[in-house]
This record gives sequence, structure tokens and C-alpha cells, in this order.
Amino acid sequence: MPDSSPVDVDLALVGGGGAASLVLAALDRHRVTGVRVAVVDPVHKRGQDRTWAFWGTPGGDLEPLLSASWSRVEVVTAAGRRVLPLDPLRYAMVRSAPVYDRAAEAERRLDAVRIGAPAGELRDDGDRVTVCDPEGRALVRAGWVLDSRPREPARPGRTSWLQHFRGWWLAADEPTFDPDRAVLMDFRTPQPARGVSFGYVLPVDDRFALVEYTEFGPTLLDDAGYDAALRGYADLLGLDLAALRVREVENGVIPMTDGPFVARPSPRVVRLGTAGGATRPSTGFTFSAMLRQADQVARAVAAGRPPVPAPAYPGRHRWMDAVALRALDRGHVDGVGFFERLFDRNPPERVLRFLDGVTTPAEDLAVMRSSPLLPMTGAVLGDAAGRLRARLPG
Repeated sequence: MPDSSPVDVDLALVGGGGAASLVLAALDRHRVTGVRVAVVDPVHKRGQDRTWAFWGTPGGDLEPLLSASWSRVEVVTAAGRRVLPLDPLRYAMVRSAPVYDRAAEAERRLDAVRIGAPAGELRDDGDRVTVCDPEGRALVRAGWVLDSRPREPARPGRTSWLQHFRGWWLAADEPTFDPDRAVLMDFRTPQPARGVSFGYVLPVDDRFALVEYTEFGPTLLDDAGYDAALRGYADLLGLDLAALRVREVENGVIPMTDGPFVARPSPRVVRLGTAGGATRPSTGFTFSAMLRQADQVARAVAAGRPPVPAPAYPGRHRWMDAVALRALDRGHVDGVGFFERLFDRNPPERVLRFLDGVTTPAEDLAVMRSSPLLPMTGAVLGDAAGRLRARLPG
């Protein structure tokens, strides 16, 4: 690429992580042709750097990429263990390496241009977008830009938590795990003073599994804190860590906030992933919304329409998330009790569809009825007061 001449394309993907990889795969799946594509990222993602878990119906483009899937999952509390049948859905796990490999294959078929440089400012004149490097030099001119770089919300949320976690990929020489038994949430972990914690187990086979500790809350742990929490959870599971090998370690921090993410910052720039609102504020779940965004973008491009996906979640869900976050943060509801009632008083499919943001208004009302009424009413009133204060001139 000549230094003085930016590449001219129809569609530029800024950032080459999970969101962009899913878009590339979707463009290929929908047989998009005649569209010039560029990917701008200083790092060409390869290998295992993260794991995504999601639920959906069997089949689809990701099916051959899955590491494992389960037709039932368990939710565990001090009171006991619930086995949740998921039919017609299933819970599935995909690791990053096959997703990145699928994206690289799609890049080749699309004849996409790979620009291994960091992106800075995006200059949108309403007709074309110039992608600049951090020094202001033009790298790409594109008809549309899909920007999946992480960023803060447009303003701080009234409630801002984090989903933060550490997981160990544990390998055993002898059968140790039950490959048919995935633990979605295990709330027997010691609970933080402010927030909620749980462990989970995703087995690939009887000798290899991801065992993870997760917290929802306002503050992170240090390395020693995560490792101690994981050792404690392994003890709860009856695992002998001396007989196991930690083959890989995964860490992550995901925003849980009612602060707004601007999905369309200018006429021809569209944000994807967390920056585009794909993270569910009340749970931190992101992958299913990224899948929807990618498919909607690819369908639009294939049809010659602007590559603008629908909002990741309905407005009523964003409001419900804000209320739930406020209730948890202010201590109106107990975190473990909140999730326990959610799974206790709703069919598993409804809960999972709600967490994915695809339930109907009638299903949403049923979910709301399963919440503790009086504490949630206080959170609703507090949220309304917060919104009013935000609108008043200061």
C-alpha cells in the first residue's frame, strides 16, 4: 500500500476481533460478491485467546466450529441443583481459533485487503469515510465503516458494574469431568459484599474442561484474588488440582452499565460489538447479539442496502436492565436470590431467550412477575428519578 494513497473500498472493518470475524464469515456465507472490503487492525487475530458460550438452535455456520454443546445445563445454589432442559435450544461453546480461521478463509474468498496498522480518527464527510492512523495519515477511504474497537459509553451510567472473570482450562490424565454436564451458574461461591459471584464448568470431554470464576460488581480483584477464588471453586467441585494441569488461563472484563453506547456516531460509521450495544447490561452476555449484528450486516450488504443492523436489544430490555442493575447495586435485591427466582419461576427457554434479548413483550411481563415486586418497584422509582435528574439543567 503506497504511503501517499489510501486504499479505496466499499466497506472497511476497523478492529479485527470477534465482531469483525463474525461479519467476515457472514459476508462469505451470504455469497457477497463485487464488494471491496478492508480490515484495519495492527494484530491479525489467531489462536486461542478467548472462549464464547451462547445458546441457540442446532445448525448454522458455526456448527462445525463448536468445541462442545449441551442440551441441558445446571444452575446450582446452596439449596440444591437444578437441571434445566433446553430443547429446542442448546448451550454451545466456541473457541476463538476456529472463528479466526473461518474469518481468514472468508477474507481470502472476499479478496479483502488487510491493513496491519492501528486506526485513529474516522473522518466521515457524509459520502465517504477516511480511516486515519493515530498520526492522522489516511489509511483507507470507504463507503461504510464498521468499527468494533472498545470504547466507553457516551456518558457514565447511573449504575456501572463489570463482569470480570478468570478461567482455567484444566486437563486430566484420567476421566474427571462429565461431558454431558455443563454448569451454567454455581452460586455456592463466597459472595462479595457488593455484587454477585458464581462459578461454571464447560467440559469438552471427560479429561478437559473450562472451570471459571465470575463476579458481577463494581470492582476488580487482583491476580491473587482470582486464583484464590478459582482454587476455592475447584474445592467445591471436588477437583484435586494437584492431579490436574492448567493448560490455559483466560481473563476478561466486560462492562455492565446503563450508560448509552452510540451505535451510529456519524452517517456512514456503524459500531459493532460492545461499542455498538451488543453487551447485555444486566448480564454481560455479548456473543449472541454479535452474531445477530453480523448476519444483519451481511444480509444488508448482499441486498445492496446500508450495513446498519437493528439495535442489539429492544428499548424495553435496556430499561429492564437499568432497573435490575440499580436494584442489585443498591442492595434492593439479593443477587443470588434474583437469579434463583428467575430460573425457578420461568421455563428455561424463556429465561435464555430473555437473556438474549429476543423475548416478546408478553414473555417480558412474565419474567418481571417472577422478580421480587416491592424491591424492584423501589428500583423502578429510583431509576425514573435518576433519568429525570439527568435531563434537568445542572
